[in-house]
Amino acid sequence: MSDLLDINNPLTMKIIYSAITVIVTFFIYKYLLKFLHNRIDDVQRYYKTKKGITYGYTVILMIVTFIIWSEGMPSLSTYFGLLSAGIAIALKDLIANIAAFLFIVLRKPFIVGDRIEISGISGDVIDQRLFQFTLMEIGNWVHADQSTGRIIHIPNSKIFTDPMANYTKGFSHIWNEIEVLITFESDWKKAKDIMNRIAAVHASYLSKDAEKNLKEASRKFMIFYNNLTPIVYLDVKSDGVLLSLRYLIDPRHRRSTSEKLWEEILDSFSREPSIELAYKTMRVVK
Repeated sequence: MSDLLDINNPLTMKIIYSAITVIVTFFIYKYLLKFLHNRIDDVQRYYKTKKGITYGYTVILMIVTFIIWSEGMPSLSTYFGLLSAGIAIALKDLIANIAAFLFIVLRKPFIVGDRIEISGISGDVIDQRLFQFTLMEIGNWVHADQSTGRIIHIPNSKIFTDPMANYTKGFSHIWNEIEVLITFESDWKKAKDIMNRIAAVHASYLSKDAEKNLKEASRKFMIFYNNLTPIVYLDVKSDGVLLSLRYLIDPRHRRSTSEKLWEEILDSFSREPSIELAYKTMRVVK
């Protein structure tokens, strides 16, 4: 203890320099965050700037601390060799998360704001950190990919081990289908024409946006679609004739667009006595 209290002791000076470094950089970091909070009103811009400052603060602190403590060490290679071997065994999961974080930052399989699905969990990415990323969950017990309100933290290493789907990166539209079952006695040709007309009014503009987006995505991925316009397919089921309206949609507007289309379909069919919706039925013939 007396040696540590000696100001001429190199170990004491390293401890003092390290403490000063931590205190000074911490106060500078907090001041910058407060300054930015008062100057930047855009939430998304503030979040990204805050993340950049946090990463910079961490890197600078680690570099300065390393410089302070590396001075006077005769055999750094031996020391770090033994240290890295021990860390690799004891903290392999944390190292995998750090490696995955570097992969996410450099390769960008997703960014904050993207809608993804990984490990059977779907949600919007709301945060990225050194060891984990955070999703605002969608789906589950809530229908049509709407938010459940739950926040889920997922280890970064999952990006290496589990398949991941990105709803918004590359081709930012998805295909959605509305299935309408009508009776065998209904005028299925008229029903199909009505659904095609409704789709042309309410979903055709989405095809124009998707076509523009597809051209950009095809530069990175081999994506080919011959037809991007809404289309109605016909099939025969045990209880009636099935009409499937297939159209492109922004993933976040799936439920609202589906609701508008269903309202138009129900209103149009109600005005046509030759069209009846079908349901599970049993017929007894004597």
